[in-house]
Amino acid sequence: MRSAAAFLALLLCLYWTRAQGESGGVTENDITQTEVQSEILGIKATSDQTNITPDIWAELKELRDMVIQHSVELKKMEKLEQENTVIQARLTASEIKNADLEARLNTAENVVEELKRENTVLEARMNNCEKVVEELKRENSVLNSRLNTAENVVEELKRENTVLEARMSSNELQVEELKRENAERPKVAFSVGLTDAGYVGPFNTAITLKFSKIFTNIGQAYSPTTGVFTAPVRGAYYFRFKGFEIKSSKWIGIKLYHNDKMITASYDANDNIGNVMISSGFVLQLEKGDMIYLVLPSSYVVWDNDDNHCTFSGFLLFAM
Repeated sequence: MRSAAAFLALLLCLYWTRAQGESGGVTENDITQTEVQSEILGIKATSDQTNITPDIWAELKELRDMVIQHSVELKKMEKLEQENTVIQARLTASEIKNADLEARLNTAENVVEELKRENTVLEARMNNCEKVVEELKRENSVLNSRLNTAENVVEELKRENTVLEARMSSNELQVEELKRENAERPKVAFSVGLTDAGYVGPFNTAITLKFSKIFTNIGQAYSPTTGVFTAPVRGAYYFRFKGFEIKSSKWIGIKLYHNDKMITASYDANDNIGNVMISSGFVLQLEKGDMIYLVLPSSYVVWDNDDNHCTFSGFLLFAM
């Protein structure tokens, strides 16, 4: 580059000298410039430069044109070199950036591979989760069905409970009513023994047996003084009696009366083998004030002692 510049400067000096010769003279400044250029190029200017032939000047002119053209090309080359330097710098930067991008790309590819593996795992887990969800859906469907059934059962039980509560209330009312009726209904029951004296009878006429030993007399409906039971209320009553005799050749007999009407007569005779016993029982419907009693017929006997062989019992079954 320096030799080309020196050569170009030489040509310029020659061209300038020619131009001065053609114009008829040079100035002091021009001489000074020529000397300076001659010193730079190492060529000493002489006073006979004006004697150069026209052919040399023509050649110098051609050389000048060549130098100018070469200078233009050099400038282009310098520009190209500058552009090339810039391109090289940009290329270097691009290579660095490309290397960085390749590194990032490799990292991204590794990340992508890792994400693919993770995605595969997640897909497997997702499939498993979907299966679990389907199973849960089926179980939920079964549970919903069972829940609906249970709700229906609960509703049915509620309805039944309502009915039972109504029935319970009704039963409670009935119980209360029965309690009131039972509280209001007279308590009637008696059980008595005849005597501790042994024989009763025989008599010439029939007599009412007076059971003097009181075991039970709830309601005081039986009178040991008269031997008569008087019904305190209208209702159904149960009565039972028993007679006993110990000696031979004796007839035993007892009759049950309702008011003046005989209900039953029980007889037996001692057959010399042992003791004899008679008994009977009845359920009778009585009106309030009706009388029940036992009669010993004439010529008949009964026997009793503290073993209570002869007894008379009765009680109210229910009022009517």
